[in-house]
Amino acid sequence: MKRFIEEFKAFVLRGNVMDMAVGVIIGGAFTGIVTSLTDNFIQPVLSLVGGARYSWGDVNVFISNFASTVVNFLIMAFILFCMLKATNKLISLGKKPEAPKAPTTKVCPYCLSEIPIGATKCAHCASELPSEEPAQTANA
Repeated sequence: MKRFIEEFKAFVLRGNVMDMAVGVIIGGAFTGIVTSLTDNFIQPVLSLVGGARYSWGDVNVFISNFASTVVNFLIMAFILFCMLKATNKLISLGKKPEAPKAPTTKVCPYCLSEIPIGATKCAHCASELPSEEPAQTANA
């Protein structure tokens, strides 16, 4: 049972599944904005063309309904962002930081071109490179 739970956790926390879930949630919320835009702006304009009459109070209601829908979308998107940020933080707690990789190139001291780390002669300026012997410390 423990292995099953670990496999399920790995599946759910995989990037593709999380991205799809966010897309579905944001898409559903954005549908509310499109519906509100249609109901509160486009339909009244088409009705006016057809001869309907609206008072300024009706227009204020239309605008406030649309603004409310946009604010709801922004709040939902912010909460979703915070939840994903917390989930990513929890996932990263168990991971060890990667060790820094050894350099594969160095800079030629004469022409400042980037060359392979093991080079003894610069391929760009043909200069002999100084040997990289460890510095000797003076015993005091």
